[in-house]
Amino acid sequence: MAAAPAFAPPIAASTGSAARVRVLIADDSAVVRGLVARWIGEAGFDVVGTASNGRIAIEAMSRVDPDVVLLDIDMPELDGTQALPLLLAKSPGIQVVMMSTLTTRNADISLRCLALGAVDYLAKPESNRGVTTSDTFRAELIERVRVFGAARARRRSHVPAAPQGTAYHAPAPVPRPATPIVLRPKARTGIPPRCLLIGSSTGGPRAVGEVLEKIGSATLRQFPVLIVQHMPPVFTAVFAEHLGARTGLPAAEGKADERILPGRIYVAPGGRHMGLQGSRNDLSIRLDDGPVVNFCRPAVDVLFNDAAALYGAAALAVVLTGMGSDGTNGARSLTEAGAAVLAQDEATSTVWGMPGSVAKAGLAQAVLPLGDIGPALRNILTGHGA
Repeated sequence: MAAAPAFAPPIAASTGSAARVRVLIADDSAVVRGLVARWIGEAGFDVVGTASNGRIAIEAMSRVDPDVVLLDIDMPELDGTQALPLLLAKSPGIQVVMMSTLTTRNADISLRCLALGAVDYLAKPESNRGVTTSDTFRAELIERVRVFGAARARRRSHVPAAPQGTAYHAPAPVPRPATPIVLRPKARTGIPPRCLLIGSSTGGPRAVGEVLEKIGSATLRQFPVLIVQHMPPVFTAVFAEHLGARTGLPAAEGKADERILPGRIYVAPGGRHMGLQGSRNDLSIRLDDGPVVNFCRPAVDVLFNDAAALYGAAALAVVLTGMGSDGTNGARSLTEAGAAVLAQDEATSTVWGMPGSVAKAGLAQAVLPLGDIGPALRNILTGHGA
C-alpha cells in the first residue's frame, strides 16, 4: 500500500472571488487537520493545503501562497517553534496563528512565538474528542482566520496580473483614510494618578510588554499596575511571569483579597473576572466567576468600572490592541469620574477593535502608536502631562 502523502492539496477548488482567505493547516494529527479543514471550508474560506509537520508546510508555501497558517507547536521533524521563523522569512507578512494544548510549557512557547512574529495563539483541547466537540475552539479558530486573513486577502486581490514574460513589482499599498476621531479634552482635576490600568486582547502580550518596558521600572515602582489580557487559564500565569522578567517587578495573577501595592503587576487570571474592592486607601483584588461580559471572562469593563468607582480621577487607563469592544463601557465610567484614558492607534494594532471602539466613542484623551504609549503614560504618571 502506498504511503499517504505528507502534504495534502486543497480539499476543493475555490469557487469564490480572489479575495477569499487562503489557509494552510500544519498539524501532526490527521483528525485535527481534517476537522479544522472542514470547518474552514464551511465558513467560506479556502483550505489551500494541510501539512503534517513544519518542514512540509515550509516547502508548500511557494506553491499554495496562504494568507493564514495555523501552526501546531508539537510536530515531528520540524515543530512549530522551529518552523515559525522560516515561514516568516519565506513569506514576510504571512499571518501565523500558533496552536497548542493548554499546558504551562505550551503557554510559555506560544508567548515566545508571539515575540518572534506570530500574530496570535489558540489553545486546543487536549484530546481529538475535545477538539471535535468544542464549539468554543471552533468559533475562536474561525474568528482568527477571518480577522487575520481578510486584510492580506484584500491586498492580494487588488494586485493586477503581470503580462506574460514580464516581471511584476507590486505597487506600494494605498493607505486607508484614517477614521475620524474626536479626542476627549484632558482632565483638569489636578488629581495625580495612583494606578495604571491596562486592557488588551489579540496582539496584547507583545504590546503590553513594550508599553511597560517604555514606561520604565523606576516609574512603575511607584504605582500598582492592573492588567486584563484576554487569555485562557494557564496562559495568564505564564504571561505574568514574562512581564515580571521583562520589567524586573513582582508580577503574578491577582489573588482574591490580595492587597494592591505600588510596584506590583496584577494580571487577571484566565477564566475569572478581576475587579477591586475596599476603600480608596485600602484596596484589594476582587475575583468572581460571574457571567461573561462582552463575551469575555476576564473582562476589561469589570476592572475599569470598579476602578472608576474606587480610584475615580486618580486612575489612568490604556486600551491596547484586541478584537471586540471590551473596555468601552468601563472607559466611559472612568472618563465620567475624571480619569484619563489612552488608546492604541489603528496602524500599530494587530486588531483595532477594542481601542478603536474607545476612540470612536470619543473617550480617549489620546490615540497613539504603540511606541509612543509608554512614554506618554510615563509623562502622565510623573506629572508631566500627556
